[in-house]
Amino acid sequence: MLKTDLGVLELLVRGLAVYAVLLVLMRVSGKRTVGQFTPFDLLVVMLVSEAAGPSMVGDDYSLTGGLIVCAVLLGLNWVVAWLSSRSISAEKILEGEATLLGRNGKIFEATRKKHRVAHNEIAQALREADCELHDMGCAFLEADGRISIQKKRDH
Repeated sequence: MLKTDLGVLELLVRGLAVYAVLLVLMRVSGKRTVGQFTPFDLLVVMLVSEAAGPSMVGDDYSLTGGLIVCAVLLGLNWVVAWLSSRSISAEKILEGEATLLGRNGKIFEATRKKHRVAHNEIAQALREADCELHDMGCAFLEADGRISIQKKRDH
């Protein structure tokens, strides 16, 4: 139960490699991958975790091996958060930036399609902001996948 079939160093390297590759894949796949999940998005996340698990531990099914990989993942998550909180460029690379989806009551269709944002998601964000489309100043697709709405300012 406690004896690992793989060396500790190999478990560390495997955990680091999978974390790094998945981080890059999540960033490349866009904001919607990490944002508000549809049932299809949740299914993809579950399947990715199932596929990634064996690549981190190989044939090692020991408690120790699993705990080492968990510690590596949590440690890497801490490092990413630490870097993001101390460097604007690291934050932009690791977490992304907000994208302008629309301005002055107009939705930018090309941007909406590029980021795979459905019309009903924008409509929901407008309702949540208690804002009609014609009263919208700006709509942003945030780095975490949420849509935020700013109302037009009264002059």
